[in-house]
Amino acid sequence: MTHDPLAVFYAALQASYAGSSDFDLNPDVVLPPDRVLRPAAVLVAYQILAGQPHLVLTKRSSALKHHPGQIAFPGGKWDDSDADISITALREAHEEIGLVPSAVEVLGQLPSHETVTGFAVTPVLGRITCDFDPKAEQGEVAEVFSVPLWHVLNRQNFMIQSRRWRGKRRHYYTVPYGPYYIWGATACILRRMIG
Repeated sequence: MTHDPLAVFYAALQASYAGSSDFDLNPDVVLPPDRVLRPAAVLVAYQILAGQPHLVLTKRSSALKHHPGQIAFPGGKWDDSDADISITALREAHEEIGLVPSAVEVLGQLPSHETVTGFAVTPVLGRITCDFDPKAEQGEVAEVFSVPLWHVLNRQNFMIQSRRWRGKRRHYYTVPYGPYYIWGATACILRRMIG
């Protein structure tokens, strides 16, 4: 693996791989073949801080129905008014963290990630092209922060952990950073980017 996090970030756009899933590390889970997944998107965007690329993440509000209190990319459900899934990611980032769409260069999309809560989440990769002062939408986002890209795209920083969920032991990726416990769908998308 290259030690250049931007090279890894951009290489993910060129890689050919299947989508990921919250169930990847749990092959014993049998999913109904007729399940219907709701489309959603997240913005996986970096900005340059102190000369280094940093990934923008959020800590979700503990009052939310889905994934309360978890570390996540800004994003959410596709809306009928969205022209495409990239627009969903940009709209949600604007609503959740105050990032205006014109400040993001959309680089492309990765294959979707299926969540345990029934979403098909498309990661939209982007580069923040100007200074950005985040403003958390208090109903959805408890905190906006950034993590050095080298940290979350370094395979050695990932661990597989487990906990009991719905009566069974379930495994998942984690990539902790300081006080932030990055796990679940967010960690799985990042881990898939590494290859």
